[in-house]
Amino acid sequence: MELSDYIRILRKNWLVIVVTTLVGVAVAAGFSLTRTPQFEATSGVFVSTEGGSTITELQQGSNFTQARIATYVELVEEPFVLNPVITDLGLNMNADALAGRVTASAQLDSTIVQITVTDADPAKAALIANALGASLANAVETLETRDGQEVSPVKLTRVRDAQAPRVPVSPNVPLNLALGGLVGLALGVGIAVLRAVLDNKVRNTRDIENLTDRPLIGAIPFDPKAKERPLILEADPHNQRSEAFRALRTNLQFLEMDGGNIFVVTSSLPSEGKSTTTINLAVALADAGKRVALLDTDLRKPKVAEYLNIEGGAGLTDVLIGRARVADVMLPWGKRPLYVLPAGKVPPNPSELLGSKQMGQLLEALGNEFDVVLCDAPPLLPVTDAAVLSKFTAGALLIVAAGKTTTHQLSGALDALETVGSKVGGVVLTMLPTRGPDSYGYGYGYGYGGYGTYGAPAEKPTRRGRKTSASDSSDDQLLP
Repeated sequence: MELSDYIRILRKNWLVIVVTTLVGVAVAAGFSLTRTPQFEATSGVFVSTEGGSTITELQQGSNFTQARIATYVELVEEPFVLNPVITDLGLNMNADALAGRVTASAQLDSTIVQITVTDADPAKAALIANALGASLANAVETLETRDGQEVSPVKLTRVRDAQAPRVPVSPNVPLNLALGGLVGLALGVGIAVLRAVLDNKVRNTRDIENLTDRPLIGAIPFDPKAKERPLILEADPHNQRSEAFRALRTNLQFLEMDGGNIFVVTSSLPSEGKSTTTINLAVALADAGKRVALLDTDLRKPKVAEYLNIEGGAGLTDVLIGRARVADVMLPWGKRPLYVLPAGKVPPNPSELLGSKQMGQLLEALGNEFDVVLCDAPPLLPVTDAAVLSKFTAGALLIVAAGKTTTHQLSGALDALETVGSKVGGVVLTMLPTRGPDSYGYGYGYGYGGYGTYGAPAEKPTRRGRKTSASDSSDDQLLP
């Protein structure tokens, strides 16, 4: 993935990252507040040897002291030094418990042993640290006194008395909060990346580019009121979604389909915006002056007649079985060169009818009569209708719902068309979010208030009608 991909992932999952960061800070704060404050007190003990009369003797004494320092540091935590302190101070603990609160150290090339004691009582910590310094001196004197001698060659002197500290060393609240925030931030970023890796939904144009080399000819933004106003070009012609359909119309006219003007519009699965896209595209083409024929070839769940509010009792099915002529059932719609052929009654054999010779002849005749022919077909994965029908068309327009269609489903739909030798004219991405990293990015935010037509009432579509005499004369040329 590129840097832009990671930025998009972070933008998309910013809420998860913020929540995990806050949770990390909250956990760190809770941990800090429930800990008992601990104080540290440190005493210093200087180690020396008997003085010599020559430089050689002094050097030997210094080397001896350096060699012994590490041993004296370890001796501080031994019961031989700890037990006298426990007895003298009357501590209610054993040597092991006290050793867990004691730390002894000595810097390199130094002869000072530093004894640090940690305790919840600052005065008690200082008292124990001073007592350990005295006990260490006594222990070393005892251990270093040779047989037959009364004085030890090594002498320990307390050079720094421990003082009761005023500020606790733990919990370190600022440090804990920072660490908690960093851990929460890292966890949030990890969750965001994992979600992106496991996400198999088609969400943007790059996901489509990774699956097919066919062009993306349209990007339709999500409209929460799409079910209430499927014909957005009629309900709100200056809506952002309406502009997207006009952009789709423009791109469709530049497709190189070997001169073909018949397109089947389909999708992978139902509810991806296939029918509404087909209808709005037909309206947009008709608004541009194109003679458009819109066929409802979804002979299983037809929607065109319902969305256009026209009579759909007779239509394509009747034409294919020879019960009616095209001129009798093909209806004009609105004050534009748009003609609609409803599906008619649902037949028991949709695939056979759509793949019949009569269907091929009908499309050929309509292609000669109209500038553009759009066929609203069923989805590809549940049934084979669209794949069968696509053989008679110049190409298929594949509708993909952003955030709903998976990459596996899109691949399956492309394979279904490739299996029958159909050409995919382009892909249309629908239901794109209007906000966020995967949002619809055409940017029509400037509005249309200055053009004088914003908010004008839409024209009502014709409910049911017959063509004019001129239209009848031309439609008589179509196949019955």
